[in-house]
Amino acid sequence: METNILRRIFFDKHQHWEAFKRKHGAKIRPIVIKEVEKFRDCGDIKNGFKLFVCEGCHDVRKVPYRCKGRFCTTCSVGESEEWSRLLTEDVLQVNHRHVIFTIDEGLRDVFLLHRHLLKDLMDASARLLTDFFKKKAKVTPGIIAGLHTFGSRVNFNPHVHMLVTMGGLTEKGEWKQYDFLPFTMLRKQWQTVVLKLIRNGVSPREKKRIQPRLQKAFTNNGEGFYVYAPKQRGKIKEQLRYIGRYIRRPAIGINRIEASYDGQFVTFKYKDKTDGKDKSETVSVEEFISRLIRHIPDEQFKTIRHYGMYSRRSKNLCKKVLSTWQQKARRWVVKVKKTLRRQTWRERIVASGKKDPLVCQRCECYYEYKGEVCLENGKLEIKVALCKTTRAYLERMINDLTGIKNPQKGKEKEEKHKPKPVQATERQLCLFGVS
Repeated sequence: METNILRRIFFDKHQHWEAFKRKHGAKIRPIVIKEVEKFRDCGDIKNGFKLFVCEGCHDVRKVPYRCKGRFCTTCSVGESEEWSRLLTEDVLQVNHRHVIFTIDEGLRDVFLLHRHLLKDLMDASARLLTDFFKKKAKVTPGIIAGLHTFGSRVNFNPHVHMLVTMGGLTEKGEWKQYDFLPFTMLRKQWQTVVLKLIRNGVSPREKKRIQPRLQKAFTNNGEGFYVYAPKQRGKIKEQLRYIGRYIRRPAIGINRIEASYDGQFVTFKYKDKTDGKDKSETVSVEEFISRLIRHIPDEQFKTIRHYGMYSRRSKNLCKKVLSTWQQKARRWVVKVKKTLRRQTWRERIVASGKKDPLVCQRCECYYEYKGEVCLENGKLEIKVALCKTTRAYLERMINDLTGIKNPQKGKEKEEKHKPKPVQATERQLCLFGVS
């Protein structure tokens, strides 16, 4: 049975995803179909794999490629963990705040129907904080913003999470700390910004249609839209790692979906923000799929954006200026420059506390990389083969997976097909535990 319960819900014998496509085909965005079907094929050996062979007992291990899609829960968890690790090494070693900008509940559907406003929402929230720091502290802060379109019940609830430096770079090239955020003022300003953003971002006809919602959102929120920024405690590196994982997390974790899925209904857990209690909700599979696919972003849409000192244009320059300043001030806010690289899948597994996947459980020898097969133009092709025996084995694997056998190039004598004796110095790939 499929161990990933989310894949089971979408693609089990009931074929809920196919039924959903038939029913709502015209309304589904093309990127949604693309990402869901990438998730379906994630980890399927028919889409390519890497071949490893144990040096001791010659056990064979085939490691399939992953989809790295935005909808895939397996890939999203790994990517968020890796992104947060790189983030802690790349940002300034100063106090940061986790700032959250929300909107009125009645305006959520407006952003669902007009997705182009989501980028404006991120830009406007960053601009609000940047202008505040420049006006009050005369500094430019560093901001990393992440867009979440989901609430705890997997409903559509767009809001912006931010990692904000408590301080910034002055015009003289110095670091100045500033750790005060006036929530009362920011909430009213944020409310005004969001309402103007919507009015300016839709057509006159649409603006007239949603005007009652805008008026209600203004009337029902006398103190403005909710803005939250708790002070962080503990080590800076641990703060950054936690906030980084939170900003990049997927819409729903596998651990929140209860295993009582019966083929027709899905039950998932969530934390009710009104009373702080853990609750569960049961919905039909169709409703669950409908809620979940709304959070797949549009093609090429960036859910993580950088502003101020962390923007792509000025990050390196700001770090260079601060590196010069910290030598004089003897206050270290910039780490020694080093090359950052992404961890391999093996390094991620070992770092998580699990056993090394390239150590054989039988003889405790290491697996050796021998080659790989990838999907090109819809066909499996050998990308790397380190020896003739490896190539022959990979060709047999491709034939078994595709059911296509290569025609013989000509009649050859049987003697030519007899295996040649293997020298003692050669890697004996022919001793694989396969037929």
